[in-house]
Amino acid sequence: MELDGKVALVTGASRGVGAATAVALGAAGAKVACAARATASAPLPLPGTVDDTVRIVTEAGGTAIAVPTNLAADEEVTAMVATTVERLGPVDILVNNAAITFPGDLELSMRRFDLIFDVDLRAPVIAAKAVVPGMLEHGTGAIVNVSSLAALNYFPGQMAYGMAKAALEHFTVSLAAQLRPHRIPVNTFRIDVPVASEGFLAAMPEFDHSDWEPPEVAAEGILWMLAQPPEYTGHNAGMARLRADHGIMASRAERPHLQAGGLVTESAIGTLT
Repeated sequence: MELDGKVALVTGASRGVGAATAVALGAAGAKVACAARATASAPLPLPGTVDDTVRIVTEAGGTAIAVPTNLAADEEVTAMVATTVERLGPVDILVNNAAITFPGDLELSMRRFDLIFDVDLRAPVIAAKAVVPGMLEHGTGAIVNVSSLAALNYFPGQMAYGMAKAALEHFTVSLAAQLRPHRIPVNTFRIDVPVASEGFLAAMPEFDHSDWEPPEVAAEGILWMLAQPPEYTGHNAGMARLRADHGIMASRAERPHLQAGGLVTESAIGTLT
């Protein structure tokens, strides 16, 4: 897909990989809707707001709007898409990046379990249901779901998060099969290389993250995926494999990664989305 002039909607765009992806899309000429809860008027304890991301895009000469959204609320997810269409036009690109997690396995309260699934799985499905009719009408579109190594491996205290990500990857494959005849690709970008988000760095400033990649490296991979022809669909592709196979996402870490077999270590789970 040619990104210039396309309308892109990125969730979780207040910080981390979402913000970096929104900025990269803006630099590529896309008109970007930046969705997340954190705004300048209602910030969260973690650094970063959608207004910050919009400012970065617009100051660089791009086009972006802030779409404050609580992704745990169905009606706000639907309204997020409607606002994007009203202000920028039909959505050509959907990047389902936003995700939350809480520590705990079987002892995790069902309230928190449900909240993880609401944000990490239900919101991407609702967003896709809202954008796909427009993509079918205009004959163009692409969806990328951002996943984690937790979809494949168990990390202590992250059972619900891993379950939601595994389901998200199944959603990718299923939706890709449905949209393949319409040449609308759906792919998973799985973060299996350590990526240091602002939220993690704020929470653990003493942690040595010198071997972790900045969010911009992941954003490069997401844009590469979006730029592929529509035949490239139904892939649950990890960063490590994409880097090895296609020579993209050159490391910007201060020192080589401390990984076993090319996979992220357990300590990195908090930064994966």
